[in-house]
Parts: sequence; C-alpha cells; structure tokens
Amino acid sequence: MKGIIEKVVDYVKEELGNEGSGHDWWHAYRVWKISETLQKTEGGDREVIAIAALTHDIADAKLNGGDADKGLQRLSGFLSELSLETDKQKHVELIAATLSFKGANVATPMSTLEGKIVQDADRLDAIGAVGIARTFSFGGHHNRLIYDPEQPPETHNSYHQYKKSEGHTINHFYEKLLILKDRMNTQTAIQMAEERHRFMKIFLQEFYAE
Repeated sequence: MKGIIEKVVDYVKEELGNEGSGHDWWHAYRVWKISETLQKTEGGDREVIAIAALTHDIADAKLNGGDADKGLQRLSGFLSELSLETDKQKHVELIAATLSFKGANVATPMSTLEGKIVQDADRLDAIGAVGIARTFSFGGHHNRLIYDPEQPPETHNSYHQYKKSEGHTINHFYEKLLILKDRMNTQTAIQMAEERHRFMKIFLQEFYAE
C-alpha cells in the first residue's frame, strides 16, 4: 500500500509531467529535494514541507488559466483524498496560496517556517543555471522575445501589473530573478542563493558581450 508521499509523487507526475513552461514534474522534484536540504538545518514539519513542495504548482494561477481560486480548489480536492489531518491540509493550502512571487514591489511574507522553507526552495530553483534554463523555457512557451533592447524592465507595484506583463525574457531577470537573492527567508537559503545569483550576473555579462 502506497504511503502519502508516494501518492503525491504519482499525482504530480501525472498532472505536470508534460508541462512545458518550466513548471514540470522535475521542477517540483527539485523544490522537494531543496526543501529537504533546508529542513535538515532549519527544522519544520517534514511531511508538510514535502507535500507543499511537491504540489505547490498545482494551485499556481499560471497553470490554471490565470485563476488562482480554481488552482486552490484543484489542490484541495486532491489533498482531501489523502486523508491528511485537517490542520496539515490547511497548512499545505496556505503555503500554496501565498508562495508565489507577485512583483518587485509586492511583499509575499510566509507565516510559518514550513512555508518559508518551501518558498525558499521554489525561489532557489528559479535562479542559477537551472533558473536561466527555466526562464527561457517559460519565455518560449509564451511566445516571448528573447531580448529587445528598446523595451526596458518594469517595476511592478501590484500582482495585477506583474501578471499582465509580457516583456521579453531578459527583462525577467531584472523584474524577478535578480531580486530573489534578497527575498530568501532562511539563513541556509541565503547562503545557497549567493552562488546562483553570481552565476546569473555572469550569464548576463556574457549575453550582452555577445
């Protein structure tokens, strides 16, 4: 008989296996494994962290036609099938509802240690070499230009502005990725983010030079 985490893994593989914008099963897997690394140092409920890390994109508005409520209903329906303790299910749902980056000037605080860990893990997978690859995958998936020197980055003051942005992929580095290093919650993630951030800056230098 399969355990809870095995059931979650199977579900996420089925739901996100062919997702082409960089929010696929392997992204969920990496966020799970990064979360485990952070948990070993920072603490927190391992089961809540694992389930939230694996399922965080099930509720993402981007994968639900822009409808965050629909995404949360989809996640809640699946979690109900796991027969989790009520407080754990609500905790996972809370993390999913408040995890995402919503703009350079929009605060997205997490209220629990578990939430901070999963948010950090998700953001670590958005930067560095993997983050660069995912960014261009997302841009191609949404038919965005790689670069347009005549279109400067925007500073988004609301989630509505950020969600509507359709700028070229290089702009996304300035509108999100280079900001994430200073948005980490835990000391372990802050340390891990340094090298990934440095690598992105080197990439951009080489991009402009070429």
